[in-house]
Amino acid sequence: MERATRTAASDGTADAGNIGRKVRLRLALPCIGFLLLSSLDRSNLSFAAAAMSAELGLTPTQYGFGAGILFAGFLLGQYPSLFLFQRVGMARWIAACALLWGGSAAALAFTHSTSSFYLLRTLLGFAEGGLAPGIVLYLSQFASQQERASTFALPMLAIPASIVIGGPLSGWLMTMDNALGLAGWRWMFLIEALPTLLFAVAALGYFPATPQQARWLTEPEKRWLAQHAARPAGHGRNDWSQLRRPAVWTAALLWFCLLSGSYGVIFWLPQTLTALTGLDPLTIGVVGALPWVGVGLGMYFISRNSDRTAERLAHTAVPAALAAVALLGAWSAGPGPLALVALFIAGVGLGGAQGTFWALPVQLLPPAALGVSVVAINICGSAGGLVMPIAMGVARSATAGFAGPTLLVIAVLLASTLLVLALRPKAA
Repeated sequence: MERATRTAASDGTADAGNIGRKVRLRLALPCIGFLLLSSLDRSNLSFAAAAMSAELGLTPTQYGFGAGILFAGFLLGQYPSLFLFQRVGMARWIAACALLWGGSAAALAFTHSTSSFYLLRTLLGFAEGGLAPGIVLYLSQFASQQERASTFALPMLAIPASIVIGGPLSGWLMTMDNALGLAGWRWMFLIEALPTLLFAVAALGYFPATPQQARWLTEPEKRWLAQHAARPAGHGRNDWSQLRRPAVWTAALLWFCLLSGSYGVIFWLPQTLTALTGLDPLTIGVVGALPWVGVGLGMYFISRNSDRTAERLAHTAVPAALAAVALLGAWSAGPGPLALVALFIAGVGLGGAQGTFWALPVQLLPPAALGVSVVAINICGSAGGLVMPIAMGVARSATAGFAGPTLLVIAVLLASTLLVLALRPKAA
């Protein structure tokens, strides 16, 4: 039934494919910009780790805590952000979020103590807390049920794009040591935060709150979306009883594992490459971008195939298992081209699993459950960002190397495969 309505609307005058292209161009692509800046302002800490830790006197555990405490802010900001989104609309909501996180990211350039480092990372997380679930809920009003995986995956491409673009950029900015008296890592935080503030101003007035307010949709297209959207406009009531559904918490634990795998790679890969190769920061930024090219390719092509076949579970479980096996291969191979190829394959699997994931809760849950459920699921995913960097810091200290952190990432990815299988009866 999903595929039957792909090319023709119920009233015969609106084309579903044309609607999907408009939504991807007008809404999903701009959302990539915000999520890209969000991911860049969040993950550039990994490139500052060595120089920042040396200047501030941070131990590996303290660095891991500072990396992870951002996600405490994520947890605190999730539902307040949802309520703000519902009250003021997309344009003002995303502008307010961007102003707060951009200011916090820029202020990291002037931190001189562990406490201010922790505080600013917490504020940064609070401002970004509701961004991903808010965008999922927003786009669900415009995405048809047939194209939900690729529509939700498109903004998520911002995460690997931020690494591919931000890795070399951050590495280059790190070479600006002591320009105007500021260390390179401080320049990196400051310069990479400025575009966020500009995007915040540009967002005001751009995003329509509902399909009915989108001037670039025809009237027949608006009527078609009212019937076929993954979450039709008007389902804004927060039904808290839906949180009793087991599928919500199974999906939440699955998202926790998938994001834990990503956060483990984001915060430790540059340090791992430095320890293994001794390369300079700019080269590390370029080499470290390779797995994230794979993540982007996996997100796009696997989610598109998921929409084409209308299959969700295998398109999440198999890529997650592939990522775990490939990471094990990279670790076993040691430094060299073979390890880089394995990391690329791991990226493809990780991106494919994450890109298809959000089609699952949208399929499993009724529209009335999505508001509170999507945020609950994302809270659990954010908890992975809080737990994983700290756990990996402890694992590295305990094993005096990167074997412990690597095996930890592999374990959570294998667990995610099992959790997808647990969702199968619910999806039947």
